[in-house]
Amino acid sequence: MSDLKGIEKTYEAAKQRYSELGVDTEKAIERLRKTAISLHCWQGDDVGGFETSEGLSGGGLVATGAYPGKARTPDELRGDIEKAMSLIPGRHRLNLHAMYAEIRQGRSKVDRNELTAEHFAAWIDWAKGNGLGMDFNGTFFSHPKAESGFTLSSADEGIRRFWVEHGIACRKIGAAMGKELDTACVTNLWIPDGYKDIPADRKGPRQRLRKSLDEIFAEKIDQNSLLDCVESKLFGIGSECYVVGSHEFYLGYAVRNNILLCLDTGHFHPTEVVSDKISSVMEFLDRILLHVSRGVRWDSDHVVILSDELRAIAEELVRGDYLERVHIGLDFFDASINRVAAWVIGSRCMLKALLIALLEPTEKLREMEMSGDFTSRLAMLEELKTMPFGAVWDYYCSKMDVPVGPDWLKEVRDYEARVTSLRM
Repeated sequence: MSDLKGIEKTYEAAKQRYSELGVDTEKAIERLRKTAISLHCWQGDDVGGFETSEGLSGGGLVATGAYPGKARTPDELRGDIEKAMSLIPGRHRLNLHAMYAEIRQGRSKVDRNELTAEHFAAWIDWAKGNGLGMDFNGTFFSHPKAESGFTLSSADEGIRRFWVEHGIACRKIGAAMGKELDTACVTNLWIPDGYKDIPADRKGPRQRLRKSLDEIFAEKIDQNSLLDCVESKLFGIGSECYVVGSHEFYLGYAVRNNILLCLDTGHFHPTEVVSDKISSVMEFLDRILLHVSRGVRWDSDHVVILSDELRAIAEELVRGDYLERVHIGLDFFDASINRVAAWVIGSRCMLKALLIALLEPTEKLREMEMSGDFTSRLAMLEELKTMPFGAVWDYYCSKMDVPVGPDWLKEVRDYEARVTSLRM
């Protein structure tokens, strides 16, 4: 157990240090407390869903590793998410995929274009009971009608129509979630469409995708319940040479249609950084969605760590005063480590990065820059790296009644021994 008096004493010393720079640690903590992270359900079961017993198949997605104890049922997954959230300071959200629908036993099979909010009633009730908001995603992969590699941009009108209907259904489901939980549901659309090798026609699929999107978003829905979003990708497994839904395509579509653009930190070239894109797109969009992941070479979905880029993203959100306009969600799936721990590690790292940014004397740095004093700017930025943000973080965790430091891992190990290790 952590020493509360020691934590408070160390915090008071850190508070004084930051005060000398003109930073109010209490204000930073309060702003962090109001910032929600949307936890992605698919980390808990390796992107399996509950449509079939076999789980994930196709679509260029794969969760590597065979760590025991993945969730097999909706109740198990909800229990694992609850455990993870109990170890993360603050009040957060759940990000759900359409393939996690719960179809009642005894009913005929319902395909994705026939899904309704009824199939997510248990998730909505659970979220309401836990005081959580929800976000939602259409599932345009791991389905017989996605085996060709094309969904909304398919030249097969029957296939294209099926996925348009799925997109329309997802918007209605997201709107129902937002209305029921009294917080707008960010409903995101990502498709895997593309070619493994060099295409002869880049134009046609993108024209068909635009047509499909226009049909999906035709109905106007109250933004107090639903926030529409589109997500790009540079390449995927099986679409190395051409992805229909590129960054440029979706940026143009989002700006023209005033919907959210999703920037996934693992969906760009390794030499590109999302931190540099935020201030550009925010000049033309009211809101964006961030999917925070960690790209490693060609894999886009490693567990988030407190990296330089994560800190840079958080700094941009704070320096640009974007926190109220940016929705932050996690998006990774690692089956090689304890799945509950993966959620906790990624979420706590995202929050740590935000706290570091909130503890920065931004106005002073801006004044140095505007006056041309780049020497002082560089010196201050480097000195900030050794400021005692960890003491403020520990204090925040204690105030939020979650484990301080590595103590959370003990609870994960205990949960593993009592719950997840018993799953066969």
